[in-house]
Amino acid sequence: MEQITTKKYVFPILVLLFFMWGFLTCMNDILIPYLKTVFMLNHTQAMVIQFAFFGSYFIGSLIYYISSNIFGDPINKIGYKYGIICGLLTSALGTSIFYPAVILHSYGVFLLGLFILGLGFTILQISANPYVAIIGDARTASARLNLAQGFNSFGTAIAPLLGGYWVFTYFSKHQQNSADALIAPYLLFTCVFLFIAILFFLVKLPVYKAQTSNNQVFTINQYPHLIWGIVAIFMYVGAEVSIGSMLISFLKLPYIGNMTEAMASKYVSLYWTGLMLGRFLGAIFLDNKHFYKKIFYALLVCVGGFGFITYIHSLNIAVWYSFIVIIASGILYFAKKPQISLTIFSLSNMLLLILVVLLSGNVVVWCIIITGLFNSIMWSNIFTLSIHNLGIHTPKASSLLVMAIVGGAILPLLMGVIADNFNVQWSFIVPFIGYIYLTFFGIKSFKLVKL
Repeated sequence: MEQITTKKYVFPILVLLFFMWGFLTCMNDILIPYLKTVFMLNHTQAMVIQFAFFGSYFIGSLIYYISSNIFGDPINKIGYKYGIICGLLTSALGTSIFYPAVILHSYGVFLLGLFILGLGFTILQISANPYVAIIGDARTASARLNLAQGFNSFGTAIAPLLGGYWVFTYFSKHQQNSADALIAPYLLFTCVFLFIAILFFLVKLPVYKAQTSNNQVFTINQYPHLIWGIVAIFMYVGAEVSIGSMLISFLKLPYIGNMTEAMASKYVSLYWTGLMLGRFLGAIFLDNKHFYKKIFYALLVCVGGFGFITYIHSLNIAVWYSFIVIIASGILYFAKKPQISLTIFSLSNMLLLILVVLLSGNVVVWCIIITGLFNSIMWSNIFTLSIHNLGIHTPKASSLLVMAIVGGAILPLLMGVIADNFNVQWSFIVPFIGYIYLTFFGIKSFKLVKL
């Protein structure tokens, strides 16, 4: 395996990439209620948005895995840099399709655009996640991925604010019951993807290529931690996306939040802000930094988060939320291994969702919002635990993990069915089941992965 040298410019340019695909992924939470109104859809039909988007992860990863077995690993042949560029160009094609979708006023064409966008993100996930993990010490891979995912979550945190304002207010002033408000934002996203692709092409990045051997055949049964991890990614993404997708509809309920769509979108932002703060804190506390440096950086994150929440919401909300962030910080500080924080955070979300299903009023609003904070470190911890010691098989294993993102297609659809046939509140039993498995995986990983 060829050793790579970390350069100053590597991480900043990857951060830009993670931010952008986080922003676009979270825009689906705005699209669901908006297109639900435009095309007069029920909850199940509206959740097909997530099914088209996240279903493409499964299709794209399956194609990648099959082609890897027949022709050899594509990423290992072309390199991570050109894999990322390919993903960006595919994503740009997906967002550009929103223009004909608006002109034709076709829900099906919107779904096609989301499917192609998801294919682009599939390539990015397969390329960028392992690239971040392998560019440094394996013991701090989870910390690096948490940091990159923190900027991904910054995109998800501001997407409901900007996206909600663009779609529900600014571009909708003169286009009621029309999808016209989506043209300008998604054409802008197309331009941004093309710009980042050009940037990646021009900048020289460290090269990573594994030395392959005919004797090193990939058999998934050799890696039980990968098998359990694939199911964990399925459950985690499904749970996280389910909550975010149903959040606006849930907060609009009279006996829960009684909010307008515009107001609810701000709380969706707070849900994703929790992921952002938790991932930054995870990057700090799971790294090998000196104690005082950890505390200093953690204080910066907390102060920055406090200011952001105060600006977007209010001082009272920021003060209250800070207590929860401090508790999460304490867990992350004392959880020296990713298995510990994953187990505790999964168990926390199980308990919060029990309250969400059984109670009503303002306490339920906060219980569902806080699940975002405890979702924070799950993706990076699951991913790094799953690819531990896989060597040259890392890209192929990553494609299987990305394939499991199809949980974001299936669980929200199941949640929509329950919401239509029972009620929205009881539909949160779906992510609850996901967190049961994640708690189990966290405990199981103590035996499977030695760090």
